[in-house]
Amino acid sequence: MSSYTFWLIIFAFVLYFIATDQSVARAFYMLTQLARVQYEKTKWWVLHNPANPIVKYFIWRNSVKMAEELMRELEEKK
Repeated sequence: MSSYTFWLIIFAFVLYFIATDQSVARAFYMLTQLARVQYEKTKWWVLHNPANPIVKYFIWRNSVKMAEELMRELEEKK
């Protein structure tokens, strides 16, 4: 029995239970939503974690731009 056949049988059982029982369909929907939320949370953490060197560089670059802008504004007011 190949692995393709094994997975086909598993998915066939899951689809059968989803089609026949409303509570199983609801549970499957909730599990997929949970997986999506966990993925989004992990993605957000990777993209915004200050321990990440790339994010650290972006924060530094934005800070330098803001400091230069503030220095220009201060020079204009003098």
